[in-house]
Amino acid sequence: MSASRAVTARRIEVAAAVIQRPDGSFLLGQRPAGKAYAGYWEFPGGKIEPEEAPLAALARELHEELGIGLERAYPWLIRDYDYEHAVVRLRFFRVVQWSGVPHGKENQRFAWQLPAAVEVAPLLPANAPIMRALQLPPIYGITHAAGPGVRAFLGRLERSLASGLQLVQVREKELPGNELRRFAGEVVRLAHAHGARVLVNGSVELARQAGADGVHLTSAQLAGFTARPPLELVGASCHDAGELARAAELGVDFVVLGPVLSTPSHPGAVGLGWEKFATLVKDYTVPVYALGGMKPSDLEMAWNRGAHGISMMRGAWS
Repeated sequence: MSASRAVTARRIEVAAAVIQRPDGSFLLGQRPAGKAYAGYWEFPGGKIEPEEAPLAALARELHEELGIGLERAYPWLIRDYDYEHAVVRLRFFRVVQWSGVPHGKENQRFAWQLPAAVEVAPLLPANAPIMRALQLPPIYGITHAAGPGVRAFLGRLERSLASGLQLVQVREKELPGNELRRFAGEVVRLAHAHGARVLVNGSVELARQAGADGVHLTSAQLAGFTARPPLELVGASCHDAGELARAAELGVDFVVLGPVLSTPSHPGAVGLGWEKFATLVKDYTVPVYALGGMKPSDLEMAWNRGAHGISMMRGAWS
């Protein structure tokens, strides 16, 4: 047996809960004295027993540890980590509904935290990428100025930002260079005024010129880049398992995967469908947005299939 297979075979499977309140805050617990990494903060959860389903293990652990009943949870990310005392595979679920009031049944401390302002320390080292992923919103809007025109679209953008949109991709293949630069700069100005972040499709140079927060790589660019672009935020477009693997290897912050359903621009194209989407993202390590034919009402479906959220070109501005 190879070394990598041996490590995989002895990994301890753990179910971990990102328990979130409507304001976006989540619960962290402090490891008690006598355990490895005592005093460190972590997400609630525990070991998955042999033949036990991960969701069932999560429900059991939350009852034993916090005294709450699990009512609604979505599969999210996995994270492999090698500690000195154990090698683990953490299966994260986002828990959005529970019964009872969380309290430490083993007298451990707990604290509600906001993703962008975690105040407790130290955190278990395995959880750093999870904290970063939690700062991604559920909706990723893609600009669509070609339809209504630039001025009309910017008005729609401002209304969506005022309604809470927090992540935007500038993608306007029909705008010539100078117009695209001006448009990207205006999108960044409006978005930053509302505390939102912006990525530019396909161009690290334009992202820098516009003052954007990052770049969104095309699937073709994934194959060409040998290292992650040196920007704060990097997304990528994926269509299959090979591209998903390459995106994770490159270290992007998130991907969009699709098309899931048929779209107005490609009405005859066959999408992945939700079942294949769920198969592709199962056990994936990077947050995934479902793309293609999405409407705001599809968000619940996407969460149930393992997505972080949905990405929309038209639905984000309606």
